[in-house]
Amino acid sequence: MNAWIDRMRGLLPSDWGDVAAAALAAGIAVAVALLVHGVLFRILRRVAHASESEADNIVVGELVRPSRWAIVALALVLAARTMPVLDTVWQAVAGFVLPLLIGWMALSIMRATVKALELRADIDVEDNLEARRRRTRLAIFSRIGTFAIIFVTVGLMLLSIPGIRDIGVTLMASAGLAALAVGAAAQPALKALIGGLQMALTEPIRIDDVVIVEGEWGRIEDIRTTYVIVRIWDERRLVVPVHKFLDETFQNWTRRSSQLLGTVFLHLDPMADVGKVRAKYEELITANPLWDERVQVVQVTDTAPDYIEVRLLMSAKDAGTAFDLRCQIREAMMAFIRDEMPEAIARRRVEPIDRDGVDILPG
Repeated sequence: MNAWIDRMRGLLPSDWGDVAAAALAAGIAVAVALLVHGVLFRILRRVAHASESEADNIVVGELVRPSRWAIVALALVLAARTMPVLDTVWQAVAGFVLPLLIGWMALSIMRATVKALELRADIDVEDNLEARRRRTRLAIFSRIGTFAIIFVTVGLMLLSIPGIRDIGVTLMASAGLAALAVGAAAQPALKALIGGLQMALTEPIRIDDVVIVEGEWGRIEDIRTTYVIVRIWDERRLVVPVHKFLDETFQNWTRRSSQLLGTVFLHLDPMADVGKVRAKYEELITANPLWDERVQVVQVTDTAPDYIEVRLLMSAKDAGTAFDLRCQIREAMMAFIRDEMPEAIARRRVEPIDRDGVDILPG
């Protein structure tokens, strides 16, 4: 191969001979690197498909692109050892390329690790509290890690530029003003970073938590570094800054468990037979598959001249099920009162009296 390159170099003028030889060597190195990468990852894909773990496919899929260019860079480094012209060119761009490739590989490894760990945190199961906790920490720490990797990578790339490196040295020499300027500029980013760490450690919310924020009922769909996405019941998305969950009051219905209590209020006539209402409610609730068999209570919680307030208390495994259960029980109880106990329907009574306050109704 070297003899053939020397022969090709001799066919060109002396100055162009080295350039052409270097270009040819670089082309051959890139072709060989791509061939090696293709063969290697074809084997890895077959091994991953044969494995029972989905994590293997995720790792291979995430690493295929950055590893391709990393192998190309390695081939160029090896080729540059024998080609002074190619080595000169490589030294000029290595300060950009190497940090970029290392940062890209680090990001891909982190993403593959996060996706593989998410497979073990299935939030579709009924008791998903621990899975939601893991998903939340993975989401927050992965974004903080992404920020850190990109920050370091860009910093290393900029330091390879002599002019910017000299400016950095000058700024370090005048560290007083520079610190104030950098601190003021980085305050939002640092606040978001610290807020993300606080969110991960204190866990006021988790992925798939049911919350009421800004007067809206919804589930936590995603937690970003600076904001949280809440999926509202009607499929809208509410974007809420992270600091609202750290500094302001909101409702979290699934902080410890997804189980909830639900209520249905009936306003009945004061003369209504509450015993019959209680018996019918117990019949309906025990036959309903949405009830989790924890709580079922009938109580008169308030009275007024024209009605009594009867509360039907029930329990369900989660917020969505509790809502459906309440709707079904409310509808069934109203149908029962209409058909079987019309006298229990609340009504306003007016009795005429004479000037002396005596009832003047006949009988």
